[in-house]
Amino acid sequence: MSLFSRLESLHLNIPLMILVLCIIASSVGVIYSKHLGRSEFVTLQKLEHERDQLNDEWGRLLLEQSTWANPGRVEQQARLRLQMTVPSPDATALIQP
Repeated sequence: MSLFSRLESLHLNIPLMILVLCIIASSVGVIYSKHLGRSEFVTLQKLEHERDQLNDEWGRLLLEQSTWANPGRVEQQARLRLQMTVPSPDATALIQP
């Protein structure tokens, strides 16, 4: 008895079996792609959160920099730490070309 006759004796419909296998493979593909999409979305959310934290820190650093570089503060530190003073008009000299 040949394989084909054995399949016929089991009353299996070959096109139907192929269709069922294709449906199962398609279902597995849909589930897998949905899983990958969700995983990538979670990664995206984490990276966006990290970006927001870095932007906040950058803003704080810019504010700190502007505070430290304020001309009034620089002048105050020059007077206190370096004992610098603004020269009097008598102590300045005008150089003409």
